[in-house]
Amino acid sequence: MYTSRNIERDDHWEGIVTHKSRGMLDGSNMYHFVEVRLADGESGKVRISRRLWKSIEVGDRIVKRPGADPVRE
Repeated sequence: MYTSRNIERDDHWEGIVTHKSRGMLDGSNMYHFVEVRLADGESGKVRISRRLWKSIEVGDRIVKRPGADPVRE
């Protein structure tokens, strides 16, 4: 899916959240991640906003459209 954990603005995908995590990778900022399984079976770990991270649970579907941030569907 991605080699980077950052989502590019023009990316587009949709999938099911399989795992949520967070961590202080640089020692001072909290980063929020989800692992997403796509329809084709591929999966990847992506960084998302804190607000979205708090609103979703494992099993929820999220969608990333070109030019927009990921959202819960």
